[in-house]
Order: sequence, then C-alpha cells, then structure tokens
Amino acid sequence: MKQIECHDVCYAYDGEPVLRHVEFAIAKGEAVALTGPNGAGKSTLLRLLNGLIFPELGSYFFEGQEITKTRMAEHKFSKYFHQRMGYVWQNPDVQLFCSSVAEELAFGPVQMGLSAAEIDGRVQDALELFGLIRLQNRAPYTLSGGEKKKAALASIFTMNPQVWTLDEPLASLDDKTQDWLVEFLQALKEAGKTLLFSTHEERLLKQLADRQLLLSSQHEISFN
Repeated sequence: MKQIECHDVCYAYDGEPVLRHVEFAIAKGEAVALTGPNGAGKSTLLRLLNGLIFPELGSYFFEGQEITKTRMAEHKFSKYFHQRMGYVWQNPDVQLFCSSVAEELAFGPVQMGLSAAEIDGRVQDALELFGLIRLQNRAPYTLSGGEKKKAALASIFTMNPQVWTLDEPLASLDDKTQDWLVEFLQALKEAGKTLLFSTHEERLLKQLADRQLLLSSQHEISFN
C-alpha cells in the first residue's frame, strides 16, 4: 500500500491556481525530493499533505484514509495523523512558540498523552542528539538560525513520526550545520522513515533522494 497518494489534486489562492491536477504516490520508506522553481507550489503541497489546507478538487490519501477538513476535525483521527506525519517549516520562527527549548520538545509528546517518564526520556534524548542541552532553558527566539533549525527538528523527533516532511531544510544554514543535517536525514532514511522535502540543493538530490517530483511553473507535477 502506498503511504501517500494524491489524485488529481487542485488548489487555488483567491482563484489563482497553485496546484493543478497533481497526481503521485509515495511508498513507505522512500526519500522523495520536491523540486521546481519558486512559486511552483512546493510549500503549498507540503501544507496540504500535513492537513493544514485541503484539495479544492481531487483527493489526498494518507495510509489509505482520505484527508479532508471534516476528517481532520475529528480529534482522535487528527491526533493519530499528527503522530504519524511530521512537518519542519522552512522558517523555524513559524514553528517554535513555547517559552523554552525543553518545553518545545515536550509539547508534542504531551499532546500525544505519553507518561511523564516517557516525555522526559524523549526530551533528554533529543537534547543530547541535537546538541541542545546547554540551550534547554533558553527561549527559542534567542537562538541562532542553526540552533532554531535544530530545535525545530528536535521538536518533531520527540514525536517519532513515520513520515518527515521538510520545506527547504538546508536554507539559511552554514556549511557545518548543513553537513550535520544531511547526515541526520540519511540516518532517518536508514531507519526506514519516509522523507518528502522541497529543495533546490543538488547535494540533497544526489545524496538523499530516491527520486524527484518536479512541480513546473504551470503548477503540474512530473516524475524524474
């Protein structure tokens, strides 16, 4: 069974088409790069796949279940979906909102209803893995760009989703942090996670992607 399926998906902002007849499927464990020029709809597609917006025409299925506004309004289903699907925004400032890094990392597991011991264990593991121990009591807005990116990644890591979606993951990072992030994404892939990421970076296409989904300036999608 395909993990992610889009069938003839269309979406528009104020009547202006952004996604037009998008059709593709992704299997569990694949690493797929979403490519195309700026304005082609890559970020819009990632938002749709994360249940933040919904197709105006066509349908989107996640693990065999159609994702609709009505379905996502069901608390039990929405909770299940967000445990399975993680989203790392291009700009960490959009994603980080808690008063400290440690609280940020704990937020998702708390919403999942995990025990206090399990939450603490996940947070401590993530703080260590992402090199955030000395920053755990800092407010996220006081961090550097690279530190914010690591905090955003760590906040998804503590939820341990099966699918990771990332919008331009290497954007605005220095070379050292980019190297670290590529290694981290490779480790996720080796662990069997499904990866879908928008990118203009050739190194991600060569080192990580099993295939590409190309969004054209006409907002249509094709396989490479």
